[in-house]
Amino acid sequence: MNELNRSTSLFDEAKRFIPGGVNSPVRSFRSVGGVPPFIAKGAGSKLYDVDGNEYIDYVLSYGPLLLGHAHPVVTEAVQTAAANGTSFGAPTGAEVALAKLVCGLVPSMDMVRMVNSGTEATMSAIRLARAYTGRDCIVKFIGCYHGHSDALLVHAGSGATTFGVPDSPGVTKGTAETTLSVPFNDLPALEKVFAEKGSAIAGVIMEPTPGNMGLVLPKDGYLKAVRELTKKYGSLLIIDEVMSGFRSAQGGSQSLYGIDPDITCLGKVIGGGLPVAAYGGKQEIMSRVSPAGPMYQAGTLSGNPLAMAAGIAALTYMKDNNVCETLAKRNAELTDALKEAAGAAGIPVQVPRLGSMFTVFFSEKEVTDYEDATACDLNAFRAYFHSMLEQGIYLPPSQFETNFLSLAHSEEDIEKTVSAAKNAFKKAALAASSGC
Repeated sequence: MNELNRSTSLFDEAKRFIPGGVNSPVRSFRSVGGVPPFIAKGAGSKLYDVDGNEYIDYVLSYGPLLLGHAHPVVTEAVQTAAANGTSFGAPTGAEVALAKLVCGLVPSMDMVRMVNSGTEATMSAIRLARAYTGRDCIVKFIGCYHGHSDALLVHAGSGATTFGVPDSPGVTKGTAETTLSVPFNDLPALEKVFAEKGSAIAGVIMEPTPGNMGLVLPKDGYLKAVRELTKKYGSLLIIDEVMSGFRSAQGGSQSLYGIDPDITCLGKVIGGGLPVAAYGGKQEIMSRVSPAGPMYQAGTLSGNPLAMAAGIAALTYMKDNNVCETLAKRNAELTDALKEAAGAAGIPVQVPRLGSMFTVFFSEKEVTDYEDATACDLNAFRAYFHSMLEQGIYLPPSQFETNFLSLAHSEEDIEKTVSAAKNAFKKAALAASSGC
């Protein structure tokens, strides 16, 4: 592997003009240390940095690239759309086509509103839940990330039913006070919140299969119990599938677990690599959104024609070629091999998988919530991460992120990844045992 000379100089220069040198915090490598490689291009399953290094990519722009980098069906659609103009601030047929496609793929969505990011989608969904119910409070789960809007940058107080406190400077106490946080997979805690505050709760927002503390799977019956609890108290259930949508399964995690939410948030895959997200749900609820109803939400670039073209191309190809099923099988092959390699190296890991997503947790016990995730051996993870990077395997630079597979990942890619992991797990075992 070449030295990261050009990346290092670019990072130094970036820190003069961009906070921390990056436009999204995890890219800084702060939790693992070192210099992030600056990327020059992507092709298929590979990334290439400015220093000429090649990597097998399991970040995939944190999920959107279901088909891999620069897939011809997506790039050609974008190029065709760009030739006709890049933005109009007016309705287009492509918006209708993508909305119809999304609603057909996710049965719980009768109507959908396009936005530009997952943060916009979840922020708007919460506003809609409050507008529809006339209530103020929202319940979220500790360790689930729903973007950086003020109401969601909140962690739990001293008890499970304590009103939230700000998790970031700049978020006012008044904003945080209407957000209630409870542990994921803890039904009694949620029941207690509803028993105390149920008449004030507009909705529950949750990742059904959280990916932002690493991939954590729900306990048997948990999601259905949450759905029943929200119905009992007249609160809306907002399912955040920005990450899991079309990654866990073609119909999202809600289809796998038999959940019928009131509102769903989507993103990442529906843009085919361009900035797109959406929120949608039951017609009665979505009819409250302006201009059909009184709840205001707008976006000058929402429904951008380039993004719509990319989304239509990616989702149509996915649907017509059984992409989700193919990737689930490939993911099982990879994760089984990773668990075997870790066992041979004598390092305890948990490797949950779902569809085309997986996480390697350095933990002796199953990870079921945020507390379990934060108890993982971060020294072992850092050693594993840097060893994989040195061997040309690009992973998310945090224990608390999810890895992704694409249709472009080949059998050869998987073999190289497993071979690299055998070395990396040995280094992780040394780091874990020495505590450094």
